[in-house]
Amino acid sequence: MTRREQIIKIAKIQFRESGYLSVSMRDLATILDIKAASLYNHITSKEEILEEIIMQAANYFTEEMNVIKSLESSSVDKLKAVIDHHIDITIRDPESIAILNNDWMYLEGKVLREFLSLRKAYEENLRTIIMEGVQKKEINPQNVEIILFSLLSTLRRLHSWYGKQNDLSEYQLKEDVPKILLNGIVSST
Repeated sequence: MTRREQIIKIAKIQFRESGYLSVSMRDLATILDIKAASLYNHITSKEEILEEIIMQAANYFTEEMNVIKSLESSSVDKLKAVIDHHIDITIRDPESIAILNNDWMYLEGKVLREFLSLRKAYEENLRTIIMEGVQKKEINPQNVEIILFSLLSTLRRLHSWYGKQNDLSEYQLKEDVPKILLNGIVSST
C-alpha cells in the first residue's frame, strides 16, 4: 500500500468517526506517525482527500447503475440489483458511503457540480426503473417519488444502521432488505 493510500484509508476512518470538518491534516499525520508537512508530499490538501473518496464512490455507483440499466430483466430484478449493490458497498466500504452521504456538501466548484450531476443522473435512472415497473404493472401504481425516496433513504443510511447490528449476517441482510423494501411495491399480478 502506498503512503497516499495509507493516508486516504486513515482519512476515511477519521472522517466517518469524527466528521470531515473535525479532522485536520495534523490529526492524520499524528495517526500515521509522520510530520504534518510530510503529508503534503502525497496529498495537496484535506479537500483533495475528500474529493477522491467521494468521487471514487460516486463513479462506482454510476458504473454499477449503467450495468443495471443494461440488464435484460424486469424492473423488479433491476431494483433488486440496485439494493444488492448498495448492500455490497455498505459491507465492503462503509466509510466511503458514510462520507459520500454525510460530507458531500463540503465539496466545492467543479467537483461539487460533477458530483451533483452524477447523483442526479443516478436518481433519475432509478426513477426511470420504477416508472417502467409501474407501466409494466410489475410495481403497484403508487407515487413514484415516494417509492424513490423510501428506497434511497433506506439504502443511503444502511451504513450507519448495519454497523451496529453485530448479530446480523451479510446473508440475512441481502436476503431480507430486498424483500422488505420491495414487497410493498411489487404487484401480485
